[in-house]
Amino acid sequence: MAQKRDHALFDLDGFLPYRLAVVSARVSRRFAARYKAEFGISIAQWRVLAHLAQAPSVSVRDIHARVDLDKPTVSRAAASLERAGYLEKSESDGDRRLVELRLTAEGRALIERIIPLARQFQAELQQSLGKDRAGFESGLDRLFAKSESDAPFID
Repeated sequence: MAQKRDHALFDLDGFLPYRLAVVSARVSRRFAARYKAEFGISIAQWRVLAHLAQAPSVSVRDIHARVDLDKPTVSRAAASLERAGYLEKSESDGDRRLVELRLTAEGRALIERIIPLARQFQAELQQSLGKDRAGFESGLDRLFAKSESDAPFID
């Protein structure tokens, strides 16, 4: 006699890590569609540009540590941005194994054109949260902070 399988052993749709991953991927793809259509850049290229807009010089290692992209993906994105004239690479003064990245004038001009699009997209997301926005962002801040360490998520 065949044993009846219980398909409700685990509620994947209610599992918070799954839901966060799915919504993150969907939101990222929707924003990516906008900047790809207007500026012809990929998700990885956007993330590299956005990090370079935060500091005068950033290494591939720094970017890899802050975003969910592996080092080869960051390196390929940086190489394509360099070929397009948006960034330049140089050897790090402190560690010859590190490559420092910095925006060129063309790269700064590009990021200045993308930032209004990013701000508009963020405003749309925040508006979609309505009265839940403050609580959502507060909870997300806590999860983000906890996710940066190996410490348990509960205190």
